[in-house]
Amino acid sequence: MNTEAIATEHATRLSSVDPLLPHSDPLAGPDAAHEDFRVIIGDSGALGFAVRSEVDRNSGDSLWRALVEHRLLLRFAGPQPGECLAEILRQWDEYLTDTVRAGDWDAAAVVPRPSRDPAGSAELLRHGFAPVRVLAVRPADRLAAAGPPAEPGVRIRPAEPGDLATAVGLYAELQRYDAEFGSVTLRANATELLTAGMARELDRHEPTIWIAELYGRPLGLLQIQYPADTGWITPYVSAERVGYLSSLHVAEAARSSGVGSALAAHAHQLFDESGVDAVLLHHALANPTSTPFWYGQGYRPLWTYWHRRPAVLAHSERAAETNSLRKRLS
Repeated sequence: MNTEAIATEHATRLSSVDPLLPHSDPLAGPDAAHEDFRVIIGDSGALGFAVRSEVDRNSGDSLWRALVEHRLLLRFAGPQPGECLAEILRQWDEYLTDTVRAGDWDAAAVVPRPSRDPAGSAELLRHGFAPVRVLAVRPADRLAAAGPPAEPGVRIRPAEPGDLATAVGLYAELQRYDAEFGSVTLRANATELLTAGMARELDRHEPTIWIAELYGRPLGLLQIQYPADTGWITPYVSAERVGYLSSLHVAEAARSSGVGSALAAHAHQLFDESGVDAVLLHHALANPTSTPFWYGQGYRPLWTYWHRRPAVLAHSERAAETNSLRKRLS
């Protein structure tokens, strides 16, 4: 089984399991592969491409990821994808051990997988990966499940420059909560980065940030991107006009009041008015509030990101993990 045959069968399988997956691979991207892996076992095969990306700690992107991500892009063919993946992961681990400082929390190993293609999930778990982050999709023609009735007194309005401190505070609260689930990184300069980013958005002619007030108190935040600004995420879905819901957060004092559902409905109305075919958003899979909320609003998983952080465990951690495994097997 050659490389072309593996790639062709992989693409055919994905198009059958999820019609919203793009026809071309968005993960191939412009980044050059650092290392290629190919495994053939019987009539099964797999390809792996190791890609490295890095962001500056003074970039806003640093708030939502490790500074360095080592990604493994996968292609499967045949009836034994798990066995093939096990060998590719072994080879990738050798490569990471030689190139990554052990125990570095700001170096993560990430394996993106189409959510409806579970091939190899058990092997990822055995190699210390966990499904941490999801890119979810809501097609424009999907009806959201009815949410709780909006509490009287909810008002949604475009954010103004005078709302900067409020917006930053709500956003920082969201980030602190999401940091509990592994993908967000709390950084010393977070307030500075959030303030600069929010100030730029509040200076736009067309509003992209909204504040939800409950009886006059600003307790909710919504931020979106229209199709003109979503070129970075559009390749991940089979749709032409894509909206991106950057963030939605409700302060603890207003939880279960209908503010969140009102903000989501407002976002979807804005996207519908702009002719969006599908809306995308990222969320932490383990978050016990956002995951059920978004799926109740008509979203469902499109891509799942499996993380191992640090990418290479420190020697003491690896030894403890090995001893624990030996005890379970004895």
